[in-house]
Amino acid sequence: MLSNEITAIVGASPKRKRIGRGKGSGHGKTSGRGHKGAGSRSGTSRRLLDEGGQMPLFRRLPKRGFNNAKFAIKYEIVNVSQLDRVFEDGQTVGIDELIGVGLVASRQSKVKILGDGELTKKLSVLAHKFSKSAEQKIVGCGGSTKVVA
Repeated sequence: MLSNEITAIVGASPKRKRIGRGKGSGHGKTSGRGHKGAGSRSGTSRRLLDEGGQMPLFRRLPKRGFNNAKFAIKYEIVNVSQLDRVFEDGQTVGIDELIGVGLVASRQSKVKILGDGELTKKLSVLAHKFSKSAEQKIVGCGGSTKVVA
């Protein structure tokens, strides 16, 4: 493709509205700004959602419900398949070890162990929470689970 062969796609960019170019344009005289007042002058802008003197939409609508999101306890999730892949047989797995291998972001995180995947190693796992299937798989391989406060 050569630069002289490039053509514009028809209708891709509409022509700009040329205002203030006489009566014949349909946008002459006040150029769509009305008569007098701040809106007719340059340098003005209206606030987002400003409705003049009308009661704003967010005040006209009823306030309903309650969101518990900021009070919810968020857990970082680790599956038993990840534990099986990263740790050696007979090892004790705590929060610090999980941080060390990059499965958990920080010491402040709460950790929940889920039972997705297979576990073939005997591990002693310490976490804030365990799913039933994870607990069964860990204990089934001869390991142990302990809930950290």
